[in-house]
Amino acid sequence: MPGTRYIFVTGGVTSSLGKGILASSLAKLLQARGYSVTIQKLDPYINIDPGTLNPYEHGECFVTEDGAETDLDLGHYERFLNAPTSQANNVTTGRIYQSVINKERRGDYLGKTVQIIPHITDEIKRQIKFLGSKGKYDIVITEIGGTVGDIESLPYIESVRQMKWELGNKVLVIHLTLVPFLAATGELKTKPTQHSVKALLETGVQPDVLVLRTEHEIDLNIRKKVALFCNVHINAVIQSINVSTIYDVPLKMQEENLDDTVLKKLGLPIKDKPELTAWNNFLVKLKNPTSEAEIGLVGKYVELHDAYKSIAESLVHAGAMNLCKVKIRWIHSEKIKAGNADEVLKGLNGIIVAPGFGHRGMDGKILAARYARENNVPYLGICLGMQVAVIEFARNVLNLEDADSTEMNPKTQHPVIDLMEQQKGITNFGGTMRLGAYECSIISKESNVFNAYNKLSVKERHRHRYEFNNAYLKQYEDAGMKAVGINPDTDLVEIMEIPGHKWFVGVQFHPEYRSTVLNPHPIFVDFIKNSLEQ
Repeated sequence: MPGTRYIFVTGGVTSSLGKGILASSLAKLLQARGYSVTIQKLDPYINIDPGTLNPYEHGECFVTEDGAETDLDLGHYERFLNAPTSQANNVTTGRIYQSVINKERRGDYLGKTVQIIPHITDEIKRQIKFLGSKGKYDIVITEIGGTVGDIESLPYIESVRQMKWELGNKVLVIHLTLVPFLAATGELKTKPTQHSVKALLETGVQPDVLVLRTEHEIDLNIRKKVALFCNVHINAVIQSINVSTIYDVPLKMQEENLDDTVLKKLGLPIKDKPELTAWNNFLVKLKNPTSEAEIGLVGKYVELHDAYKSIAESLVHAGAMNLCKVKIRWIHSEKIKAGNADEVLKGLNGIIVAPGFGHRGMDGKILAARYARENNVPYLGICLGMQVAVIEFARNVLNLEDADSTEMNPKTQHPVIDLMEQQKGITNFGGTMRLGAYECSIISKESNVFNAYNKLSVKERHRHRYEFNNAYLKQYEDAGMKAVGINPDTDLVEIMEIPGHKWFVGVQFHPEYRSTVLNPHPIFVDFIKNSLEQ
């Protein structure tokens, strides 16, 4: 098939309409028809990446196999497509400007005045085409962050205009807008969509497909009205109605013939009907649970669920595998105190202590780990959650009262968690952690993680600066906490377990980054399985 096709997904009216889920759903349908598809995200902020952003600002920071700190939408892309993304799948304005300025400093522009057009837009187009230039993908879907009309997004929209002009019908634009329902009049209103499309047209971009987010069914008259006012064929006016789970969206888009419409407009053959048997089987399990488990998710950003998006979705995947409805009890770690821990945590089938940085809420996380250990409640500690379990064990079992991480207390007498050797002396935090996928050797077949993985070597993604201090390992193992996963190159402890406990596992890596609909992560699956027996 000659030439990669490019699909752009833009948004209007309001943010958080679900551009990422729409892009993922369309990609899933096209992939299920036999096309090779990838998705990238263009973020119009000046940060180089989300790695230094507070989760309150931008939700979860998702880490790819190659160690890129990226937008949380890349998690959706991987969960839907069951395929890894990379640094090339997330581009920010900061990276665009950094690249252009570096070229200017090197003299690549031969003394010309460097401007938004053509230099910034050329760099944007180069980044967009990079994935397609490898010849690996038939279709590259690009989600543009923000909404049409935002000043930050203008260079991206201009780049889309240029690509439409340069590549013709190899480029297609999907515009996602809101059709609100006014309860006072009992009407769906199309005016916001009309104004949004008008703003897009003012930039020189005509959308090819309109997807209308709505809480109520959109009838034929509304579709005709939108088509007429927005210069879009009525067959390309697509309804996206609220659904009970994001994993229903591909099926809803299939019902609306979105994939057929897109392929026709791109001049691509409409292959056989999408093969979605495995996807449908997952939905059947998800919607027909035979049991229920309540899992406590302990963290310091729990009021913003997007801060732990991959963990929450991993629990959905693992729940479906166990025919279990997983109910998450979101527990703010700062609200767990010595006097109320039993009350806050009682009744849980399992406890997860989430990853994070900094000392805020640390005491509550330690109390949660202690509660799980002393009450034989299944426990999964992720990254900092593993370190928390190690600190708690040192203080209350090894009787090292001052035990701590040097991140929280640089002067601790017992640094059971300490800064990694290669991190010492680093002051520039952006992208300098231990990031990406690393090998882990499981050294005990008598462990929970071996039962989960059923293999002795795995590869998992990391995002941390601190590690277990091996100087204390013998004390831990003598007292009943074992290192069962080790990095074969550095001897870094990757997994700690308490064999005498029902199911107590701490992992230095982030298993949530690798869980997908079709391949739920085995650690989450085994955690839920054991939580059900609680």
